[in-house]
Amino acid sequence: MRYKGAVEFRNVVKKFGQFTAIPDLSLSIEPGELVTLLGPSGCGKTTTLRMLAGLEGPTGGQILIGGQEVTRLPADRRDVSMVFQSYALFPHMTVAQNVAYGLESGGMKPAEARERAAEGLVLVGLEGLGARLPAELSGGQQQRVAVARALVLEPQVLLLDEPLSNLDARLRRRVRTEIRELQQRLGFTAVYVTHDQEEALAVSDRIVVMKNGVVAQVGSPRELYEAPASEFIADFIGEANVVGGEVLSVEGGIARVDLGGAILALPARGLREGPARLAMRSNAARVRTAGAGVPGRVASSAYLGDHVEYEIDGPLGRVFVVDDESDTPLPVGTEVVLDLRPRGLALIPEGV
Repeated sequence: MRYKGAVEFRNVVKKFGQFTAIPDLSLSIEPGELVTLLGPSGCGKTTTLRMLAGLEGPTGGQILIGGQEVTRLPADRRDVSMVFQSYALFPHMTVAQNVAYGLESGGMKPAEARERAAEGLVLVGLEGLGARLPAELSGGQQQRVAVARALVLEPQVLLLDEPLSNLDARLRRRVRTEIRELQQRLGFTAVYVTHDQEEALAVSDRIVVMKNGVVAQVGSPRELYEAPASEFIADFIGEANVVGGEVLSVEGGIARVDLGGAILALPARGLREGPARLAMRSNAARVRTAGAGVPGRVASSAYLGDHVEYEIDGPLGRVFVVDDESDTPLPVGTEVVLDLRPRGLALIPEGV
């Protein structure tokens, strides 16, 4: 199977009448990468995917797949396959017939299409279920049928549009793991659209975070989570607290930072001495009743089984903290200290 095409957007613009949905998009995706387009509703991620699929035409710029320009090619000539949010399975056809449908529509002989469909079902772990109707499968199994139907076409790029949104939370976790394992095993290029930050972190080689049609940051899941380029990224990826601090000095790329009275050493990220903003992850502090740290007072607490969630008032403002070492919530009003851990803290670069 050969699905390992590169993707490139060159200064792509998309307008709907007077509204500019995508002002100027340039983005490259390497062969064999799974790249997720992530962002809130209306950010342009689905429009970008639809332009790549040929379902929307760009107003300007170029789109290339496998080094060939496809900007004006119709969808059926782009060598891509799409997995839709709704699965789009034919209810009157068996699973095997659904998987073989695109092959036969493209002119493949029925016997060869059936053989290829059977191979596709093996790939997604559904061997032996080809004779069933879609209604006889679970939601996760139906999603795997949709993936198999796309893969048997051997596209250069597989497109996935919110593929897990119709599944419950537990099934989403399982199916996203299956999709990621399949992608890594076969090495196909995939462009994945979701609004779910956890899903994006779990499946991606790289994440493209979009805001108002513009790329806000591109990076690996770890880069985006641990080194957000802006307050928007910090809040959107992992819902960080954005707090104020003071850079006391910088030496060798390391900043000495005063954060609510606690002194920390953090990567300077281009900052100099003076006021600064930091992303503070909810798991960056442990709530203690004594010891060194940032003073505060419990504003709210909630027991959630394997952790306790707190809102703490103090010199950093009101911050949200998840403490997985506590098993009994502290009462509202309790005086506490926040024992900070540098790994969950990052300075936010200036001007973003």
